[in-house]
Amino acid sequence: MKKEAPVFSLWMVITDWTLDRIDDFPKKVRHTISNRVADLTLDILELIIEALYKRRKVSILREINIKLEKLRILFRICLNKKYLSMKQYEFIQEKLLEAGKMIGGWIRHRGADG
Repeated sequence: MKKEAPVFSLWMVITDWTLDRIDDFPKKVRHTISNRVADLTLDILELIIEALYKRRKVSILREINIKLEKLRILFRICLNKKYLSMKQYEFIQEKLLEAGKMIGGWIRHRGADG
């Protein structure tokens, strides 16, 4: 990438953090919640890259928003199951909120035809 976009930089931090945390989840959820969290995190990373390079961005950005919401809920489940501490949960929710604001701003900037 020519110049690293702020949302890409933030998402790399989120990705690194998430992949490190799910390694600590119990083995019994490695093929369920852990995989879903990892898959959504990496899907969003791929979509951000697509949005940076494709002309029509708004549909991609809306897809990112949906996946972000799914990830928020999965992390809430992780907190409830005690796979994450409250401090970890608060950290990731803050980062997801920040990413959501960036994506929302990008959508508003691009307009309806994107």
